[in-house]
Amino acid sequence: MAHRQTYAQRAAKHPNPAAKALLETIERKKTNLCVSVDVTKSDDFLKVIDLVGPYVCMVKTHVDIIEDFAPTLIERLQELSVNHDFVIFEDRKFADIGNTVALQYAAGVHKIASWAHLTNAHPVPGPGIVSGLAAVGRPLGRGLLLLAEMSTKGSLATGAYTEAAVRMAREHRDFVVGFIAQRRMESVATESVDPEEDFLILTPGVGLDTRGDGMGQQYRTPKEVITEAGCDVIIVGRGIYGKGDNVDVQAVQAQAERYRAEGWAAYLARIQ
Repeated sequence: MAHRQTYAQRAAKHPNPAAKALLETIERKKTNLCVSVDVTKSDDFLKVIDLVGPYVCMVKTHVDIIEDFAPTLIERLQELSVNHDFVIFEDRKFADIGNTVALQYAAGVHKIASWAHLTNAHPVPGPGIVSGLAAVGRPLGRGLLLLAEMSTKGSLATGAYTEAAVRMAREHRDFVVGFIAQRRMESVATESVDPEEDFLILTPGVGLDTRGDGMGQQYRTPKEVITEAGCDVIIVGRGIYGKGDNVDVQAVQAQAERYRAEGWAAYLARIQ
């Protein structure tokens, strides 16, 4: 199974450019940490990314919450991506018909497809959402993640819904590169599993110091996520930078390194 192989082994044969780039970055930097930068001011956004950049394989953005957004922000984000060697994941969670999501992905103020290596979508509209996004992203070498499971209490993304998401991904393996999920997906909807299948599993809800946030979020440790559940990337946000304003530089860097080290140790334990 894919998760028993090293990131480098998986990168060597992955057909999607975005997934390949992520796996190579993970191996090169010895980190499976993604930091979710959920702040509303451009200066805070760039500062947090600059601080955590050396410790991450990926930065996850919600560009639509930036109150003072300007196109120059994306230019700076791309510079940081190159300078610190990380992949960009815009957590857009598309959820509409194919034609609409294609326009949301390619056009508008944010022009997500032009700069985000990866984005994601809810499978609830059906396979047309993948086709619409693929028409824009595939020629650019982008990749798509489907939301198969979520880390919030009471999530409806379970059971038959998760199974349908996996089937949809298997029908579009040239563009769908993985899932937002809490576990491996190989054992879900098993009637058509390809032994060479390699879907990336990116997992939010990771924390070392708390088990929840009072708003439905539930946290697991890197060991639970990477070693025990077999996931590939841990997504951490407020546990590293707090609210993102008036950040303590040393504290943020120390927390980023702490999560990086824990995530990588969990991976080494898994492949051994």
